[in-house]
Amino acid sequence: MKKYEIMYIVNASLEDAARKEVMDGLHKIITDHEGKIEKVDEWGVKEFAYEIKHMNKGYYVVINVEANNEGIHEFERLARINSNIVRFLVVKTQDEE
Repeated sequence: MKKYEIMYIVNASLEDAARKEVMDGLHKIITDHEGKIEKVDEWGVKEFAYEIKHMNKGYYVVINVEANNEGIHEFERLARINSNIVRFLVVKTQDEE
């Protein structure tokens, strides 16, 4: 298992319940693939430096996870096709020990 930091931006126009559902769905991908979420840091709504997909604001979330390659690949695949995810970035912070 490797440690990763994942930042993703959710569409800011979603209601709180819908945003929570999107976030829970993304986090469930990691846990379903034998990973664990160590920390969730919600930054809240921030304004973009430039317009992305006709939006000027997004809800930023940073999570620290411990996951295997399959979990990360599935997270990236589903985040890419989810219309409520504006952008995401996965960064490996530590190799397996």
